[in-house]
Amino acid sequence: MLNLRTIEEKTRSGTEELGMLVCPQCQFENPEDHNFCQACGTSLVEKPCPNCGERVDWSAYDCPKCGTVTGTIRSLWMSKPSRTFQLDARYELLESSQVLDREPLKPAILDTPPDSAVPYLELEPYLHQILPLLFNAWQDDDRDVLILEDRSHFTILSDFLKTSQNVPLLQILHWFYEMIDIWEALEPYRLCQSLVESANLRLDEDQLLCLERLIPNLATAPTLKNLGTIWQNLLAQLSQTQSASLHILIADLLSDSVSTLDDLRSRLKAIAHDTQADFTDSEIMSDPQLPDLPSASTSEEPEQVITVIAEPDHDNDDMPTVVLPMQLFNLEDAGRTDIGRQRDHNEDCFGIDTQIDKVHSPANKVIQARGLYVLCDGMGGHAGGEVASQMALDTLRTYFRQYWHEIDNGVHPAKLPSADVIRTAIQQANKAIYNVNQEGLRSGSGRMGTTLVMVIVHDTEAAVAHVGDSRLYRYTRKHGLEQVTLDHEVGQREILRGVEPDIAYGRPDAYQLTQALGPRDEYFVNPDVQFFEINEDMVLLLASDGLTDNDLLETYWQSHVDPMLSSQNNLDHSVSNLIDLANQYNGHDNITAIAIRAKVRPNLDQLK
Repeated sequence: MLNLRTIEEKTRSGTEELGMLVCPQCQFENPEDHNFCQACGTSLVEKPCPNCGERVDWSAYDCPKCGTVTGTIRSLWMSKPSRTFQLDARYELLESSQVLDREPLKPAILDTPPDSAVPYLELEPYLHQILPLLFNAWQDDDRDVLILEDRSHFTILSDFLKTSQNVPLLQILHWFYEMIDIWEALEPYRLCQSLVESANLRLDEDQLLCLERLIPNLATAPTLKNLGTIWQNLLAQLSQTQSASLHILIADLLSDSVSTLDDLRSRLKAIAHDTQADFTDSEIMSDPQLPDLPSASTSEEPEQVITVIAEPDHDNDDMPTVVLPMQLFNLEDAGRTDIGRQRDHNEDCFGIDTQIDKVHSPANKVIQARGLYVLCDGMGGHAGGEVASQMALDTLRTYFRQYWHEIDNGVHPAKLPSADVIRTAIQQANKAIYNVNQEGLRSGSGRMGTTLVMVIVHDTEAAVAHVGDSRLYRYTRKHGLEQVTLDHEVGQREILRGVEPDIAYGRPDAYQLTQALGPRDEYFVNPDVQFFEINEDMVLLLASDGLTDNDLLETYWQSHVDPMLSSQNNLDHSVSNLIDLANQYNGHDNITAIAIRAKVRPNLDQLK
């Protein structure tokens, strides 16, 4: 995959670095004449066929044993059509709009990107996942040639509407609302034609709206009237009863009675409110669907506990968006722990307890789920850390199994436990370890203890609690990678007191924990507990410091966290890849990770 940040850096510097192969496993840059990655040993020449396991050259189109297509297929776009043009030697033309990339591990470095490539580079942070990835670009005489992510297999939106039954009106309003946001982003680049060509409007595997490519405006730029025509054509594909208010809005668009994006947003919001008359006001929220563009007016961003670390900061505005009531569609998890390269035993511990009930019908799939995910990083001499982390896990597991048993018997309501219940459970874990320390007359570094990060899921609600420096990260398409928890350590404590970060982490004791389970009694343990909704597809990642040290996730989230969100990627393999990466770049400590992949869909029962 092309590293767009590398492209931008090389473009600014005007330098060019050729002859490197980027490892698909760890992203390490290797000399072109190497057959294996210098960092992790992954083959740079061949890969396994996903169907039969046969080793296949990276440059091959298909598997010689079973015929499965294994090659890296890209989309070809030219600013001017031509029967004869200069195609880079690394690409083999398959048909008019597709090429085979014979050197997919070799990054393309642009000295000066052609004009057609610039919007892909500049809009990627704001339209992440909506736009296809740009892999290469060059000029051939008077035409621009772009090599893009191939989205020909994505479902065309109009085809989806034609073949689906009972698509919720709020889902349609949600897509229309996104089109307005995308229109606003594309308008300065004269690319709104991208939204008025029906075949260019696609849905990915999670039914998220995206574009097959960017299409330059014609001589006469499209207007909102043209967008209204597209909406009218999309609604014509539906066989169900439709909203009169929405048809009136489209009629007003076609008659030029609605001329601004703000007016259009306001009308859509009103229709959504009418549709959700039986729902709470909180289901229509003031939160922009897309990050603000650089030209947008700025305002102060509200304080938030969650720290966004993988996307640029953007200010919020008061633009409403249509937020659908969601239900859980799929819940998967995977966990792994590793001793690391420098330790002789593993003091980390993790546990996963889930109960998932699935109800399938021809029209719908419903999942009811609850899960407990616990990760502990133990500490203490003479194997004390191993004992402490296991004791914490066992205590919490026993506590919540009993709590859920009481829920099943009607003692507690069937919902997430409260913050008080969660803190009580953690205090019991602390007490169990503390009592062993006291009985053994342990002191100083001999007192065993453990950090904790714990996630509890109940359908589309989640709670996270933590003590120490084990972390929870959240990854979504909309917000990128976010660090949900703040480390309980001296440096972070000083920052919260107003000390500058450089000064706070310049202290020799900056990384010393301010609290942990076990070394001290309950008066010195104050777990942080947070709650949040699972209202979009997301990956939750619990991690010990062996994984998070040296900003590993912040650096490699695109290659190792982003793929976890796709249902097509095996979550166990993804977690193993992450652990292997940490061993290469950290490896000084035990390494543990739990990944939770949650998929949601509109709640059709509430939308009827």
